Amino acid sequence: MAAEVRSRRYSARWLIARGESVADVPPSATSRIRRLTRGGGRKNDRIDAAAATAYVHGDGREVEAEGHTTALALLDERHVNLAQARVRTVNQLHAALRDLLPGGAPPQLSGGQAAALLRTVRPAGDVEQVRKHLARDLVSEIRALDKRLAENAAYMQELVGSSGSTLTNTPGVGPVLAARLVGRVGRASRFATAAAFANYTGAAPIEIASADKARHRLSRSGDRQLNSVLHTLAVVQIRMPNIPGNAYYQRKLSEGKTHREAKRCRSAVSLTTCGA
Repeated sequence: MAAEVRSRRYSARWLIARGESVADVPPSATSRIRRLTRGGGRKNDRIDAAAATAYVHGDGREVEAEGHTTALALLDERHVNLAQARVRTVNQLHAALRDLLPGGAPPQLSGGQAAALLRTVRPAGDVEQVRKHLARDLVSEIRALDKRLAENAAYMQELVGSSGSTLTNTPGVGPVLAARLVGRVGRASRFATAAAFANYTGAAPIEIASADKARHRLSRSGDRQLNSVLHTLAVVQIRMPNIPGNAYYQRKLSEGKTHREAKRCRSAVSLTTCGA
């Protein structure tokens, strides 16, 4: 499936570069059309015209040429990979320091702090000498990863600025979050309403009604990366006084909602502050 998606993406880019117009229709839309035909869900050229039918009914969208959106998506993917690599390296360093230092090391550890701790270690024997040597290697890796993450964030900030986006003017949105929003959303205008965007990000609650009683539960569908951005934005804005996000949260608390419920409401509203 991943290979098929990559092939479709490459074909779309190839056609657009040669002046063709390309529309992307979700497989779920064409599958729905196929089920409603007499083909019994089978796939052939005649039934594949379902893609055109789905597009006519508004299930598709025009594919645009690669630009700053794609560039920011690539930088965001690189940022995630670097951050994950740093977490793994820090965990390995903590394991090494646990065997070298009584009580181990503090949870939040920078490369400089780890190097300072290692300078206090006086190895007793070959085994501890090897442990200290490996820990030094890990410290060097953490410093290199920190440098790459900083360069990545600076590049993001430059591209977000050149794209004309004003997301960084929103309280709590830095270059990394802005790059993820732009890279994964593209043009916010492609969503007809804020509710459509909420459904796309999984921020729209799911109603469960039974016996004249209705309640809502969290949605686990949608783009989870975007959902995480909205959650982070809500948490940051709740902690910032004298901004609309905090005022909205306080108003929900005064209405009788719990902290968790008010925070969920703020996450859903965050999508409107992000320009969707």
